[in-house]
Amino acid sequence: MTIKPLSDRVLILPGAAEEVTVSGIIIPDSAKEKPLKGKVVAAGPGSKDEEMMLKEGDTVIFGKYAGTEIEFEGEKYLIMRQSDVLAVVAE
Repeated sequence: MTIKPLSDRVLILPGAAEEVTVSGIIIPDSAKEKPLKGKVVAAGPGSKDEEMMLKEGDTVIFGKYAGTEIEFEGEKYLIMRQSDVLAVVAE
């Protein structure tokens, strides 16, 4: 079973949260910063008003509060509109 986004939405696998230590104190997972970068896993076809510019495999940067978190087969993903993506990272 796979997830196929509709319209102008993309499915993103977020990068790992930044691990921060301060003078030997380890910050728990619940207090870690939400990652702002991830990899596009699937993309919808676009809408009649907006062509889909993102494709599978793109590394993207998105806003701190962008997207909706979903869990599928034990993996956490974000699903968001293409317009919520701020940039594509050129590799």
